[in-house]
Amino acid sequence: MNFDSKHLRQVLGAFPTGVTVVTTIDAGGNPFGVTANSFSSVSLDPPLILWSQANTSSSHPAFRDADRFVVNIMADDQIPIANQFAKSGVDKFAGVKVSPGIGGLPVIDGSAAHLQCRKVAAYPGGDHTIFIGMIEHMERSTRNPLAFGQGRYMVTFAHDLGGHVSQDAQPANLSTIQAVRLASAALPEICEEIGQRTLGIAVWGNHGPTLVRWEPSKNPVSPNLQTGVVVNLTQSATGMAFTAFMNTEQVRRSVDEELAIRRTSGNLDLADFEARLADARKHGLARSVGKAPSDRHQITVNAFSAPVFDANGDMAIVLSTTCAADRLTPDWEGDVPQALLGAAKRLSGMLGAKPS
Repeated sequence: MNFDSKHLRQVLGAFPTGVTVVTTIDAGGNPFGVTANSFSSVSLDPPLILWSQANTSSSHPAFRDADRFVVNIMADDQIPIANQFAKSGVDKFAGVKVSPGIGGLPVIDGSAAHLQCRKVAAYPGGDHTIFIGMIEHMERSTRNPLAFGQGRYMVTFAHDLGGHVSQDAQPANLSTIQAVRLASAALPEICEEIGQRTLGIAVWGNHGPTLVRWEPSKNPVSPNLQTGVVVNLTQSATGMAFTAFMNTEQVRRSVDEELAIRRTSGNLDLADFEARLADARKHGLARSVGKAPSDRHQITVNAFSAPVFDANGDMAIVLSTTCAADRLTPDWEGDVPQALLGAAKRLSGMLGAKPS
């Protein structure tokens, strides 16, 4: 049976893995290393692990002939090291701090864990060789491991059983922190779902709706994407999402203050505000339709913002997408706002929110 190799990689990429750098030395004491995500445990008694290597790899003869190897499990800040050992034709150990292990094999400093192994078997596996190792020494650090899936590096964090961060109601600040962690990890995937449009996360901060994370996308709305920006409650899509869905006295008071300021300056259209607020609650997300170039982005933009709820049923964060008006129709039922709303509902479910 023949498969397209690109499609096969895409399918296999749906299963996230850890990232390792496997190291050894040859008979002359020369160090070799290669990045591999094929590492897996085999047995606890005896303690066996495996990994596989392409037969065409330039370091394959060294690993084929070596008696030992070290599996270095990369920490989440070791992407440069993983990239360096994935390349060919370079001094892979340049600038990499190592310590001598059993038999003088290089152990990479700062990894999440490492396993020093004696090779006990090697088996052909198509265009790869599968190496089986008996663990002779191992160490685990407190650092978080690096992950890889869908063609990109990922961060890891703990989920409770059942797929929810928590089944129980929690204080609002903890729910917000967990929501930001979940949403941050999911941003690249959501960005792809909405057609590579700029995506942001907003929380309620000391001064109101505050953008704390951006996913610029392959087509950033502008170079002026700053974290810590506080947006208004009555004009921006992000702010309107807080106004519509965060039912707290603080939000209501802030909205009243903002409306009073606009009234004093003669810029208040209360009927328009109330209509936009009703639309947001009707459709489950807020919208902002640009009529002129924005001060921040210097182009006319449209935006949608969807609320993410926690196990208490309270809004924890807002997911917002902002895009040039000619790339984002203001249609409530358009593909982009519906995909954004779907992503927000998935995140809400992971936080333990019950479907509305």
